[in-house]
Order: sequence, then C-alpha cells, then structure tokens
Amino acid sequence: MSDKNLIQVVDLKKYFQIGRKLTLKAVDGVSFSIKKGETFGLVGESGCGKTTCGRTILGIYGATGGQVYFDGKDVSSMNRSERLKFKKRAQVIFQDPYASLDPRMTIGDIIGEGMDVHLKLSDNERRERIEDLLQKVGLNSEHRLRFPHELSGGQRQRIGIARALAVEPEFIMCDEPISALDVSIQAQIVNLLIKLQREMGLTYLFISHDLSMVKHISDRVGVMYLGSMAELASNEVLYDNPLHPYTKALISAIPIPDPKVEDRRHRIKLEGEVPSPINPPEGCKFRQRCMYAKKICGEVTPMLKEVDKEHFVACHLF
Repeated sequence: MSDKNLIQVVDLKKYFQIGRKLTLKAVDGVSFSIKKGETFGLVGESGCGKTTCGRTILGIYGATGGQVYFDGKDVSSMNRSERLKFKKRAQVIFQDPYASLDPRMTIGDIIGEGMDVHLKLSDNERRERIEDLLQKVGLNSEHRLRFPHELSGGQRQRIGIARALAVEPEFIMCDEPISALDVSIQAQIVNLLIKLQREMGLTYLFISHDLSMVKHISDRVGVMYLGSMAELASNEVLYDNPLHPYTKALISAIPIPDPKVEDRRHRIKLEGEVPSPINPPEGCKFRQRCMYAKKICGEVTPMLKEVDKEHFVACHLF
C-alpha cells in the first residue's frame, strides 16, 4: 500500500430534489481519502448514503457540492478525453449480480464490451483476454458462450468482477458485492477480491452493511450515518476502540460464533427510527437515538475531528 492518495473526497454533497419544495440530502459533507493499494470500507445502515457517495465519486451522479480528486485531478473539471481515461481507471462492481448483467448478451460480450471502448484489441486478443479473466475469477473458458440466466448468483458476481477488471482499472468501487449472495458464497467472493488486489495492485472502496466482512477485507473504515461521516479510523482501531455511540452500537451487533461469549456480552440496542434525510434534525443527526445526548447536540452540528492519530470522530463527547 502506498502513502499517496489515489482518491480524495472533500466535503462531498449530493442532494436530490423531491418535487418542487423538498430536498433529500443523501450525502451531506463527507470527506475522506483512499491510498493507492488500500481497501477503504464504508459502512452504515441501509439508506445512510453509502452507495450514493460511491456513485458520486465515480461521476455516475453529479455532485451537488464539494470535490472528488482522482490521482490529484478534480473529477468535475475533467474534459471529455480525461473523463474517458478516468472511466478506464475507475470501475464498479454492482450489488445485484443479475440486474447489472444484460440478459441478451453472452458472458463474453458482457466482459468484452469495455475492451471494445478502451483497449481496441483484435478478435483473437479479445477472446484470449476474456478467457484469461474468466480463469482469474474462478470460472472456465466455456462460460464465455453462456448467458447470465444460465449461471448461479455467485457465478454472476464473478462475471461482474471480470467485467470490472477487463479494462485494467486501478480503482474499483465494490457496491455491496456480497449482500445478494448466499452466506457460503460471500467469503469466496471476498477472498477472491483480496487475491486480485494483491496480484494486480488494485485500490478498493468496499461498501457494505456487513461489518464482519468489512473487518476482514478493509485497511481503514468510515462509518456513515444519515449522509454524514460519524467516525473514521484504521480497521484495528475502529473495531477495538470505537468512540462514536453509533459505531459502538453497530459493532456490538456483530454476532460472535461462540455461544458462551455471545451470552455474556452487552448488546447496545438503538431506540427509535432513523430520521428522514429530507428533514434531518438540527445539530447532531444521531442525537435522537443517542443515550449520551446533551443540550449542545441539538444546537451545534459536530464536525469530524482527529481525536487520536488518524482516528476521526464527529461527536460532542470528544
């Protein structure tokens, strides 16, 4: 892993207009960086803005505010030629391994579509590269002639990985790539991603609500709540010493495969519902569910600040 940042996100905002008067603040002032060769985990409850943040970083959604820098270059200021190169260097693995594959195309054409745009290979080179990618993700060359409906969920996700690798990217956004898979297959896909990263020097943004898998694959982890970053730290520090009350609650919910330990440990149960991102509460967005909330929490929005070396938290308790 390099010390140089490949991705730098600065005060990123993505708002959606709901009708004429309402604004949904899906991502509201998020900042973090991802180093070359690193896996950055982004976690939080469903609806917290993880996927929207990732898609805005890739330019799938236009940012409402803030900047995204890729290898030092502002993504929003790229011209057409620079954006085409950026799309080659930054790819995505989608959450649903079936909906993201065109059912009318063969697996070979799905994987080769990006090559036709970015690599301009001959027919023989194209076929050889497709077959090599299929072997890399644990499939056979004969899968090239099949259609998506002929494959299992795990095989389809392997095709999604092969498609992302087809154009020789440096950065891949993994958008909950295991949530639609059986538990027995999830570990295989995560281990495959780790293996490919070591072999190819890839950088990942790994989005998930499965904290145990994020712990297994990530170098650093950011915890999002209602569009904002609540806590950010290295993998070891975050899981061993969580500071934000929301992070503590999430980690306490991770099941431990030992009945004796599971029975003894304290589970933090959050009361109430997640507020609406259309009308978030004033001050700290988590205060209505926080047992430590004070008067200042309803008056001042906490900023993400460094409370220990490379350990950041947005909470008035620190």
